[in-house]
Amino acid sequence: MHVAGACDEQHLQSIDRVVQRQLAAPSRWANDGNPGARHDRLFTDRYLWRADEDVQNFVFNSACAQLAGQAMGSDAVRFYFDHLLIKEPGTKAVTPWHQDLPYWPFSGRQVCSVWVALTDASIAGSAMEFVRGSHRTGKVYMPRQFGERKNHPAAWTLAGQGEPVPDIEGDRASYDIVGWDMRRGDAVIFSAWILHSARGNSSADRRRAAISTRWLGDDARWMPHPGADPTVTNEQVRLAPGAAPADDDYFPCVWRRDD
Repeated sequence: MHVAGACDEQHLQSIDRVVQRQLAAPSRWANDGNPGARHDRLFTDRYLWRADEDVQNFVFNSACAQLAGQAMGSDAVRFYFDHLLIKEPGTKAVTPWHQDLPYWPFSGRQVCSVWVALTDASIAGSAMEFVRGSHRTGKVYMPRQFGERKNHPAAWTLAGQGEPVPDIEGDRASYDIVGWDMRRGDAVIFSAWILHSARGNSSADRRRAAISTRWLGDDARWMPHPGADPTVTNEQVRLAPGAAPADDDYFPCVWRRDD
């Protein structure tokens, strides 16, 4: 679901500051394909909200939580994590076709992302694409590393299970692929089950930047498994596997339908 003008300029500017800070001093959870470069650099960083006031403000006061709740048809929405996604000019690396759910320690149909553009981005310039309807198949696909290199910070994905992602890019005509050219402040809300991808940034002078916030609805359940993102672990949360994510310290409730 594409929502034009979903976030106001004040919130966008606060995340612009976060982008500059994290590029200069990445966190322990960063994936930086070309550290310090201003060209051909795929950079991601995540789970900043607990220490960064600008990210906290965005999570709790922007429209993202309400958009997630309305899209999922959920009575309440809990926050999982924030994710900066940056491709500097000339970044060749694509974001490969993948499904988010296998990377995360959750099950349930009401698990989604709200991806907000911090810069204008065309499909050719690394806005996202989706295989329409792929979230309804019930298939779980094997997680993949983004950017192959030695000592990859996401080596934990190698323990993941599932069937291989099909060669969508090599056979695009066989799939119903959709996407939108994005303007700064636009959002895309999408299921953690849907297959999606983004091309490299072919621009010679324009960065592509976005922030994606991840949300948990009524039927989400804590389900740690091999290959799941280790930013939050079973040892940290006050939850048993299969329980609803009612740990307000790690998964705060940000929006309720009656609010």
